[in-house]
Amino acid sequence: MDNNRLKIGEFSRLCRVTVRTLRHYEQIGLLIPEIVDRWTGYRYYTFGQLQKMQSILTLKQLGYPLEEIRDLWDDNSHVPSPDSLEEKIRICESELEQLKVRHRMLKAMIASRKKINKMEKIYIESLPAITVASHRTIIPTYDDLGRLCYEVIGPEMARLGCECPEPGYCYSIEHGGYKPQDIDIEYCEKVTSKGTDSDIIKFKDIPEVPTAVCMKVFGSYDKLYQNFVDLFAWIEKEGYKVVGEPRSNYIDGIWNQEDSDLWLTIIQVPVEKI
Repeated sequence: MDNNRLKIGEFSRLCRVTVRTLRHYEQIGLLIPEIVDRWTGYRYYTFGQLQKMQSILTLKQLGYPLEEIRDLWDDNSHVPSPDSLEEKIRICESELEQLKVRHRMLKAMIASRKKINKMEKIYIESLPAITVASHRTIIPTYDDLGRLCYEVIGPEMARLGCECPEPGYCYSIEHGGYKPQDIDIEYCEKVTSKGTDSDIIKFKDIPEVPTAVCMKVFGSYDKLYQNFVDLFAWIEKEGYKVVGEPRSNYIDGIWNQEDSDLWLTIIQVPVEKI
């Protein structure tokens, strides 16, 4: 420390910011060193600039971006106007509402995950009546299902303005039974209400399923076939009969899990007791 001059390292310690931050502020013209030694390139700040730095840090905490803070100092106002502060309050209130929504979604998701983790591999539950957006096509293999959802179904649902309630629910039906190739598949996703049908998306009401035998399957989709076989054997053994199209309900997949061993699909088979 030299009289009223502070080296950049000393100034950064007093302000509790990094040297990298100070260099960035200098580059954008927000806080320029009082002195730059033309021979050594050393940067020196003054004690008077500590107050400006404190003001910058306070404005950042209030939600002001660096560009707006720089404009305030360029205009010599240093303090935001009441209108500007009111606008920041409105933004803060909007962000609070978004955080509340995110909080509810996260709580619903963790509750759903806890419920799934507590369930046995095979269990029985009812499936409520829902409205779905559906798309039926033939895909070469199950590896093409993700591409179909992202490149075809998802964009078309967005174009039609579909709203999907939380937590989401999507499933597929393999018409004509399970096949490893050239699969006649219908993909359905729960929506809040029917829209107008297009060449790609059809809307339909799916009735309640009073009783469904369900099986959790962890792993890639090539494991589904053997699990279908095992589940149908369990259904027959326990004295049930199949009364509707089996569903493959996708909980976790390639969209949020790179490790295929963590993918979770729930097979849901509508049944009645014999």
